[in-house]
Amino acid sequence: MDSLLSLTSSLPTRTLEAGEILMSQGEAGGDLFFLKSGKLTVERDGVTIAELANPGALIGEMSVLLGTKHSATVRASGAASVRVIRDAKSVLEKDPALTFAIARLMAGRLDVTSALLVNMTKEHSGKAERSVLSRIFSALHLQEGDSTYSAISRNDMFAPTDRR
Repeated sequence: MDSLLSLTSSLPTRTLEAGEILMSQGEAGGDLFFLKSGKLTVERDGVTIAELANPGALIGEMSVLLGTKHSATVRASGAASVRVIRDAKSVLEKDPALTFAIARLMAGRLDVTSALLVNMTKEHSGKAERSVLSRIFSALHLQEGDSTYSAISRNDMFAPTDRR
């Protein structure tokens, strides 16, 4: 299986300076980025949720695949460069090898997330945290036809439970 960097070797590269924003939370998406070099910080609602430093790291896929605005702000922690796919949806519709590589990466992320949640659920058995973990599991397994699929929000998972 080809790596994302090898599959995107012919794409244009964008260079970022320290502190420069690649994408901003709440802005329209549509482009995909692949980290070529450097380090990027991912922030959601002002909270750092990830540091990306592995060449080939994928950025922007959620907004492209879900047709939503960017869910996070991504900025360069130092000098960085990314490969760019403009209008990624149309490119992915025509390039099955790249689309499959992205799907494989995202499935791997989901697998790791599910395994982590299972371990956390075991650690918090019988504790209040278990309710939050159950809601996260439920959200991860929603299907496109489910009535809450597109309307699910962070409050659906993290709102206080009814304690009557």
